[in-house]
Amino acid sequence: MDLSKFHPTRRGFIRSVLLASGFAPALLSLVARAGATAMAPLKTGVQELVGDVRLNGRPVEVGHVVRPGDVCMTGAESSCVIVLGEHVYLLRETSEVEFYPELFEEAAADASLSGTIKMVAGAMLAVFGKTDTTIVTPMATIGIRGTACYTSIEPERTYACVCYGTADLASAVSGQALETVFSRHHDMPRYIYGPDSPVSIEEATVIDHSDAELRMLEALVNRIPPFDASGAPPYTRYAPTFRP
Repeated sequence: MDLSKFHPTRRGFIRSVLLASGFAPALLSLVARAGATAMAPLKTGVQELVGDVRLNGRPVEVGHVVRPGDVCMTGAESSCVIVLGEHVYLLRETSEVEFYPELFEEAAADASLSGTIKMVAGAMLAVFGKTDTTIVTPMATIGIRGTACYTSIEPERTYACVCYGTADLASAVSGQALETVFSRHHDMPRYIYGPDSPVSIEEATVIDHSDAELRMLEALVNRIPPFDASGAPPYTRYAPTFRP
């Protein structure tokens, strides 16, 4: 977004959040150029990257358009920020994500996009507009209904934190429904295991993602997280961390 179009208090808030959280100047400038006009989201595509980032096997640059069916891969010590419709994704290092190889027919023309995201490796923090999206990992499926979620793949399990909103958690191996979680502010992080584990799902703690990152991603599509809305409940259990 164009920060000059916001009230001075709002501009200062966004800048202070990013700077205090250790975001690089490139990410600060990313928020500043998020739209040419007031309340206009960024153009779909790669907004910022660090290191080796590839789309369908080819190196990409900032501004490269990302389309449904594209596969994004990040190398070691690499990351990227992608806007796709009303959704924004922050991919950590050594990640592989296929964006919407399957679009749900009834929403194929919807700018918000609904369908399937396939995660093969790595970790991803995502904020969604109105959508019916399913994140699929080797161990889990996470049915997103317009929310924010941090997903991380480990050899024997998948970590899923619904930062706010509602999601349906299920086993990707058996298809068994495991739990529907409703979160206001990182309330119900979970580990989801494969079929050889003695448990299918268990409680987890909040790891490897921060409120500052969520604020930054939402700001790119002219939104704020619900925990920043007037009257939102306080949250003190989690000390935010930042990992580039």
